[in-house]
Amino acid sequence: MTDWRDSLPPVRGKLLRDEPLGPFTWFRVGGAAEVLFLPADHEDLRDFLRALPAQVPVTVLGVGSNVIVRDGGVPGVVIRLAGRSFAGVTVEGDTITAGAAALDAAVARAAAKAGLAGLEFYAGIPGTVGGALTMNAGCYGGETRDILVSAWGYDRRGQRRELQLADFGYTYRHSQAPADIIWVEATYSGRPDEPAAVQARIDEITARRETTQPIREKTGGSTFKNPPGHSSWKLVDEAGWRGKLYGGAMFSPLHANFMINTGEATAADLEGLGEAVRADVKAKTGIDLHWEIKRIGRA
Repeated sequence: MTDWRDSLPPVRGKLLRDEPLGPFTWFRVGGAAEVLFLPADHEDLRDFLRALPAQVPVTVLGVGSNVIVRDGGVPGVVIRLAGRSFAGVTVEGDTITAGAAALDAAVARAAAKAGLAGLEFYAGIPGTVGGALTMNAGCYGGETRDILVSAWGYDRRGQRRELQLADFGYTYRHSQAPADIIWVEATYSGRPDEPAAVQARIDEITARRETTQPIREKTGGSTFKNPPGHSSWKLVDEAGWRGKLYGGAMFSPLHANFMINTGEATAADLEGLGEAVRADVKAKTGIDLHWEIKRIGRA
């Protein structure tokens, strides 16, 4: 039987078969990608998508800070953007342009250096621009929709798509943008301020994260979205799950909405813990917790 991977389009980047994805995620768990594609640049990504058979599924992986890759791996092609072509950040006037693979914190720092305020909260988001666009990422009182002007990327057919802020239809941790767009670049708007003042606010956010979140652990971002009128961490804590082991996984003693891999967790441990907590909180309070962390691949 012919393997679809034997007739993949030629690329200038890298195509890796059966590549373990755990090392690419903060949780350090999960199976392999059938194919991992690391494009060399924008054109390499575009040409690959245009030539890839439509029936082959495509999944995008950023720095893996907000994702659980399931133990059975991910079917089809996983695309990971990295390197200078996808991670650059430039500032012109009040406008910041950032590649989808740029770290949110790097965007915040570039804005501060240029004396632009409004993007400080990005220093508290442990992910990339692409992920922030997809889920209207935010923290400490700010959200992506507060600063975004526009973004562009390629759809599954390799066609360039550009969206303005209004096209995203942003709500809390959700976007109505077409799910098949692989973001390449975003444009943000800041407002003039003293660089030192902007940097001081970033330092304050960074220090707060250091003391309130388990950032030195194998963790992800917030596990659950905050239900209207409630804090997820309080619901998890009050249900008795803070620091309670489930296989090799648990909710951090430091912050009860952050799951951690204590060292030997599987993806099934992490997802199972999350589902057990959701069921318990629902039974005790009637409140539905919804995942903020993405789970991808086969169980």
